[in-house]
Amino acid sequence: MRILKQFLFIFSIIWSMNLHGDAMTNTTINAHEQGYLKVSDLHEIYYETFGNPEGIPVVVLHGGPGAGCTPAMTRFFDLDTWYVVMLDQRGAMRSKPFACMEENSTQHIIHDLELLRNHLKIDRWACFGGSWGALLAVAYGQSHPDSCLGFVIRSIVLGREQDYLHTLYGMGESFPEAYAAFLAPFSDEEKRDLVSACYDKIIDPDPHVHMQMAKHFLKWVMHGTTPNPDPAVIQSYLENEPMALSMERAFFHFAKHQFFLKENQLLSNMDKISHLPAFIIHGKDDFICKKEQAELLHKNWANSKLWILKDAGHAPVQPHFITAITEAIELLAKDLE
Repeated sequence: MRILKQFLFIFSIIWSMNLHGDAMTNTTINAHEQGYLKVSDLHEIYYETFGNPEGIPVVVLHGGPGAGCTPAMTRFFDLDTWYVVMLDQRGAMRSKPFACMEENSTQHIIHDLELLRNHLKIDRWACFGGSWGALLAVAYGQSHPDSCLGFVIRSIVLGREQDYLHTLYGMGESFPEAYAAFLAPFSDEEKRDLVSACYDKIIDPDPHVHMQMAKHFLKWVMHGTTPNPDPAVIQSYLENEPMALSMERAFFHFAKHQFFLKENQLLSNMDKISHLPAFIIHGKDDFICKKEQAELLHKNWANSKLWILKDAGHAPVQPHFITAITEAIELLAKDLE
């Protein structure tokens, strides 16, 4: 029975993961509170809370950047111990306006997190996120260290030019056939600056143009999420057009603007949060984000622990990756007691 329960738990996590390892389908878990918070004249962000309002607060930061959150992501947490806050960041999924990149930057989202924290009357909270969510957690912590208790982050990306260009250029060495198919529609001139070429298409107002680009890039990047991606799973994501557009429009918007970070910004400002506890988890076989990024972050974070997981990729779909995240969250709770 214990093995069956473990299998069903793992299956539910895998089924609810998007390419950045964040949940994308609803579960039967009921939100404690849900609603919209107006954060500017243009934007409203959707948020939900789960678990124990008297427990340890934690904010869940989704990847993408536009992937959004769902209740399935609470499965990493003991809901008697944690008060889990989730939000769909500006332009992402349920937030309004959908897939809107106007007034949408790293700094805008950090501003929104502080508004939400104050709206919920939370003094300090922990930060949990993966991929873009990990980058955002670090950037937020450096802007508001007094608002943070600690961090559990995985699949680390530092937001440097070499990091996001790797997905468009370097990752092709691992999947030459799929990469050739990805490059096929682009001219030689476009190939020299794929960020601009993809950005121009993804923001095109013609739905045929921007959806074609969103699906084309999503199909390519899915090859890097796990060591052996399932074609049927890739196809299921391609059929989810809102998710594809939300994620890929946000990704190219942020990449086009260097993720709204100064050169080497995260590593240069680690002194602001290095005293806070952090668990850094990264798959050794992460094709999207090289493990050197996690190693560099750990090297510059005095109070951090680094777990490099063998036979694990970018998305935490392997059982031992899921277990590692859950254990890290439990250990952080003990640190905060």
